[in-house]
Amino acid sequence: MCDTTIRAVCHGHGGALRDWQRDDPAVAAAFRAAAGDVEFQTDGTMVNTTAGWREMRLSIFAKRRRGQPASGRPDWEQRGLPAPHARVIRAGIRTGDQLGPSWRRTAGRLGLRDASAVTVIADGAKWIWHQVAVHLPGAAGVLDIYHASAHLWAAAQAVLGEGAAARAWVEARRGTLLRRGAAGLLAELAGAAWSDWRGYFEPHAAHTDYAARLRSGQAIGSGLVEGSCKQVVGRRLKQTGARWKVRRVERMAALCAVLASDQWDAYWAKTA
Repeated sequence: MCDTTIRAVCHGHGGALRDWQRDDPAVAAAFRAAAGDVEFQTDGTMVNTTAGWREMRLSIFAKRRRGQPASGRPDWEQRGLPAPHARVIRAGIRTGDQLGPSWRRTAGRLGLRDASAVTVIADGAKWIWHQVAVHLPGAAGVLDIYHASAHLWAAAQAVLGEGAAARAWVEARRGTLLRRGAAGLLAELAGAAWSDWRGYFEPHAAHTDYAARLRSGQAIGSGLVEGSCKQVVGRRLKQTGARWKVRRVERMAALCAVLASDQWDAYWAKTA
């Protein structure tokens, strides 16, 4: 679609698209019918508005079939993990307190009334895990392995500096994390030198059973939402020089989310 068409659709249907995606049973039909494990991911990216830079947050419910087991494989990052084959993406400028209740409502409409069927894969942001505990109680959790690895790198550089010793330390500690989770890692972060770095992992002792998920061919990273922040929001809404009215960027985000959720045809079939 050309930009002229997108602008026309956005201005004429942006609010209707958001309402439709929130309320219409057709949005949930394909998701309910799909097979696979349910993942929930959320993250945000900044957009430039006439009210200043604001965080546009994406929330994604997806279903993914399992891939090949990767237990014990050093190349687990290159395993053939299937892409999600059903997804519902919501995007908007929202606070965490506003988002949490919407997750619960969306899960219910998607047939996920028991949150124990959902696995949350997210970084260590406290607001995410607080809202999950309140609004998706019983959901399983996975601390995104790449954010966990970045935290290990920061710890190594702060304590050991740059160089081979830091790289070796990170590889060893990440190996522990992948095999034994946060409990195993925390046992190796004993001593005053590492005390400032333990706090990131301590709340996630139950969110780091990477070994079991790798054996089952399941995801341990939140790349789906991070990629969506770049492709769904960033590519269209963060172009050089772009500066949006908040109302219009919300409408455009709704349009981009419907497109990325493969719901475009369903919307137009409903409005025809």
